Amino acid sequence: MRVLAIDQGTTNTKAMVIDDGGAILARASAPLTTDYPHPGWAEQSAAAIWASVQAVIAEVVAEAGLPDAIGIANQRETLVVWDAATSRPLCPAPIWQCRRTADASARLIAEGHDPFVIARTGLGINPLFPAGKLAWVLDNVPAARDLLARGRLRAGTVDAWLLWNLTGGTVFATDHSNASRTQLFDTETLVFSPELAAIFGADTTCLPLPLPSDTRFGVTAVGATALPAGVPIQAMLGDSHAALYGHGIRNTGAVKATYGTGSSLMTLTPARTSSRHGLSGTIAWTDRHGTAHALEGNITVSAQAAAFMARLLGLPDAAALSDLAQTVPDAGGVTLVPALAGLGAPHWSDAARGTIAGMTHATTPAHLARATFEAIALQIADVLEAMEADIAQPLASLSADGGASGNGFLMQLQADLIDRPVHAAAVEEIGAFGVAGMAMAKMDHVLVPSAKIQHFAPRMSAGARTQIRKSWAAAVRQSKSSPLP
Repeated sequence: MRVLAIDQGTTNTKAMVIDDGGAILARASAPLTTDYPHPGWAEQSAAAIWASVQAVIAEVVAEAGLPDAIGIANQRETLVVWDAATSRPLCPAPIWQCRRTADASARLIAEGHDPFVIARTGLGINPLFPAGKLAWVLDNVPAARDLLARGRLRAGTVDAWLLWNLTGGTVFATDHSNASRTQLFDTETLVFSPELAAIFGADTTCLPLPLPSDTRFGVTAVGATALPAGVPIQAMLGDSHAALYGHGIRNTGAVKATYGTGSSLMTLTPARTSSRHGLSGTIAWTDRHGTAHALEGNITVSAQAAAFMARLLGLPDAAALSDLAQTVPDAGGVTLVPALAGLGAPHWSDAARGTIAGMTHATTPAHLARATFEAIALQIADVLEAMEADIAQPLASLSADGGASGNGFLMQLQADLIDRPVHAAAVEEIGAFGVAGMAMAKMDHVLVPSAKIQHFAPRMSAGARTQIRKSWAAAVRQSKSSPLP
C-alpha cells in the first residue's frame, strides 16, 4: 500500500510517497513566496500553489511510480476564491497570517458578537480566520458578488482548491478539520452556518461541502497532474491536525507543537471545549471512530522569526543564525518579541509590534540571534501554560515537528524553557505521515510509524528559566502597548 501525501505549506509544497512500512519511497519540494503588499497584509498566488503541487507530484511519480491513493495536508485559514466556470482565482489568496480584516474584527467584537461566535465555532473573532476574509473579498473584489449571484463563485480553504483541481473541477468539498478553522462552521452540527456568515457579511452558498476527514473525496482527472485518471483522494486534513494524527496521539493528555512559519500547539479534548485562556476549540478530525475535538493555540510568527533576524543581520539563513546564537552562553539580557504580524495565542493582540528589549553596549549580534531562538521557544511555553490551565491537568511532555524541529539547539532551549522533555520527530513532515496514515486506515491498512525520535531533557537551572520567563512577560506587555505606526 502506497500513499502520495501532499504537504502543502506556507513556505513550500512537499510531496512524499509513503508505504505502509513507513518507508519514504520518494520526496520532492517546491518553494512558495508570500507577498506583503500593504502593512499587515499577507497573500499568495493560488495559481502558484496549484502549480507547486503539480510540480512535486510529477517529481515523486517519476521516481516512485503510481500510488494507490492520495492524502492532502494543507496550510489552514488561507482563503482561495475562484470562478467555477474557468477555475481561475479572482484575486491573490489572503493567507492565515494576513491581518487586513483587523479593523472589521475589532468592530464585530465591540458590537458584542464574540461570545456567540465562540459558542458555535470555538474560535474568537480574529483576522486569522477566513470568515472575515470572505467578507472582504465580497466587498472589495469587483467580480465576486456578480459571480456569487450567478452561482459561479467558489470560496474555500487550500484543501478545497487542490481537490477541485485534482478532480478537474468535478468535486467541491472540504474536510471537517479545515472547515472548523473558517469561523463559518458550526462544530456541533457540522454544517456551515448562514447565521455566522451574516455576522461577518459573508455567504455560505459559495462554500464547499464539508465531509469527514477520511472520506473518499474523489478521483484524479485526466491531465490534471502527472497522475492518470482514477487515483482516489482518500483523506484531507489541515496540516496541524495531520501532525497530531502523525504523532500517534489519539487520547487526551498529550500535546504536539508544529514549528513552521507560525506554530500550532494542539491537544485532544474529550468533547467540544471553549477556552478561557486565549486558545481555540477546534475539530481535530472526523473518521470512522467519530469526531475528535481539540484545543489549539496558534502563534503567528514562529520559525519565521529566525529567517527575519538572519536577514536583518546579513546572514544567509536561519541555520547560520543558529550557529551564531550558540557562540554565546545566553542572550545577555536581550529579549525579542517577534510580533511582526501582531501576537497570536494566548495574547491575541493585533496592535502588538515586534520589540527588542534589554540591549546595552555589550550586546552583540550573537545575543540577538540567541534571543530570537528563545522567543520561538517562549511563545510555545506561553501556549502550553494556557493549555494546561484550560484542561486543568499537566502535560508531561511535548511532541515536536515541522522544519525547525530539526534544530537540536532550539529543541534543547524548548525543553529548558518549559521544564519538561521534548520529543522531536526525526521526520519533519510528520503531517504527511499523518494524512497518509489516515488514508491507509480508511483502506484497511496500517501505517507503521517511524521509531526515530530525538529526546531532549531540560537542563537549565530554575533560576535562569525564571529570569528569562520574567523578562519575556515584561517584553510582551511592552509589545502589546506599542503604538501603531
